[in-house]
Amino acid sequence: FMSVSMNPVIRESGDSRIEGSISKRGSGRVRWLLVQAANTAVHTSNDEYLSRFYDRLASRKNSQKAIVAAARKMLVSIYHMLDRGEAYDPPGVTA
Repeated sequence: FMSVSMNPVIRESGDSRIEGSISKRGSGRVRWLLVQAANTAVHTSNDEYLSRFYDRLASRKNSQKAIVAAARKMLVSIYHMLDRGEAYDPPGVTA
Protein backbone atom coordinates (compact mmCIF):
# COMPACT_ATOMS: atom_id res chain seq x y z
CA PHE A 1 0.00 0.00 0.00
CA MET A 2 1.40 3.39 -0.95
CA SER A 3 1.76 5.93 1.80
CA VAL A 4 0.63 9.47 1.28
CA SER A 5 0.81 12.48 3.54
CA MET A 6 -1.56 15.40 3.14
CA ASN A 7 -0.75 16.98 6.49
CA PRO A 8 0.50 20.57 6.75
CA VAL A 9 4.12 21.13 7.69
CA ILE A 10 4.14 22.81 11.11
CA ARG A 11 7.10 24.82 12.35
CA GLU A 12 7.10 25.82 16.01
CA SER A 13 9.56 27.97 17.87
CA GLY A 14 8.89 29.48 21.27
CA ASP A 15 5.48 31.12 21.09
CA SER A 16 5.14 31.10 17.28
CA ARG A 17 3.49 28.39 15.20
CA ILE A 18 3.52 28.44 11.40
CA GLU A 19 1.45 26.01 9.34
CA GLY A 20 2.90 25.62 5.89
CA SER A 21 1.84 23.75 2.79
CA ILE A 22 1.30 19.99 2.77
CA SER A 23 4.33 17.85 3.49
CA LYS A 24 6.11 16.14 0.61
CA ARG A 25 6.35 12.77 2.36
CA GLY A 26 4.84 9.78 0.62
CA SER A 27 3.93 9.33 -3.01
CA GLY A 28 3.62 12.49 -5.10
CA ARG A 29 1.59 10.55 -7.66
CA VAL A 30 -0.98 9.52 -5.05
CA ARG A 31 -1.20 13.15 -3.79
CA TRP A 32 -1.80 14.28 -7.38
CA LEU A 33 -4.48 11.60 -7.89
CA LEU A 34 -6.25 12.67 -4.69
CA VAL A 35 -6.29 16.31 -5.79
CA GLN A 36 -7.69 15.28 -9.20
CA ALA A 37 -10.38 13.19 -7.49
CA ALA A 38 -11.22 16.12 -5.20
CA ASN A 39 -11.51 18.43 -8.24
CA THR A 40 -13.97 16.01 -9.80
CA ALA A 41 -15.92 15.64 -6.55
CA VAL A 42 -16.33 19.39 -5.96
CA HIS A 43 -16.85 20.55 -9.55
CA THR A 44 -18.64 17.83 -11.50
CA SER A 45 -20.28 15.40 -9.08
CA ASN A 46 -23.23 15.99 -6.81
CA ASP A 47 -21.20 15.72 -3.60
CA GLU A 48 -22.77 18.58 -1.63
CA TYR A 49 -20.62 17.97 1.45
CA LEU A 50 -17.25 18.37 -0.28
CA SER A 51 -18.59 21.11 -2.59
CA ARG A 52 -19.77 23.24 0.35
CA PHE A 53 -16.48 22.65 2.18
CA TYR A 54 -14.50 23.67 -0.91
CA ASP A 55 -16.66 26.76 -1.58
CA ARG A 56 -16.33 27.91 2.01
CA LEU A 57 -12.52 27.68 1.88
CA ALA A 58 -12.15 29.03 -1.66
CA SER A 59 -14.04 32.18 -0.66
CA ARG A 60 -11.32 33.11 1.85
CA LYS A 61 -8.22 31.28 0.55
CA ASN A 62 -7.10 30.61 -2.99
CA SER A 63 -8.69 27.76 -4.92
CA GLN A 64 -5.54 25.60 -4.94
CA LYS A 65 -5.34 25.58 -1.13
CA ALA A 66 -9.05 24.87 -0.95
CA ILE A 67 -8.84 21.90 -3.33
CA VAL A 68 -5.88 20.40 -1.41
CA ALA A 69 -7.86 20.77 1.83
CA ALA A 70 -10.83 19.05 0.15
CA ALA A 71 -8.50 16.25 -1.01
CA ARG A 72 -7.26 15.78 2.55
CA LYS A 73 -10.84 15.71 3.88
CA MET A 74 -11.68 13.11 1.22
CA LEU A 75 -8.62 11.02 2.18
CA VAL A 76 -9.58 11.08 5.87
CA SER A 77 -13.14 10.02 4.94
CA ILE A 78 -11.80 7.16 2.80
CA TYR A 79 -9.55 6.00 5.63
CA HIS A 80 -12.42 5.94 8.13
CA MET A 81 -14.73 4.19 5.67
CA LEU A 82 -12.18 1.43 5.12
CA ASP A 83 -11.25 1.21 8.80
CA ARG A 84 -14.88 0.94 9.96
CA GLY A 85 -16.31 -0.86 6.94
CA GLU A 86 -18.87 1.92 6.43
CA ALA A 87 -20.43 3.45 3.32
CA TYR A 88 -19.86 7.11 2.44
CA ASP A 89 -22.43 9.08 4.42
CA PRO A 90 -21.31 12.68 4.99
CA PRO A 91 -23.04 14.78 7.67
CA GLY A 92 -26.17 16.53 6.47
CA VAL A 93 -26.36 14.54 3.21
CA THR A 94 -28.05 11.16 2.76
CA ALA A 95 -25.95 8.64 0.86
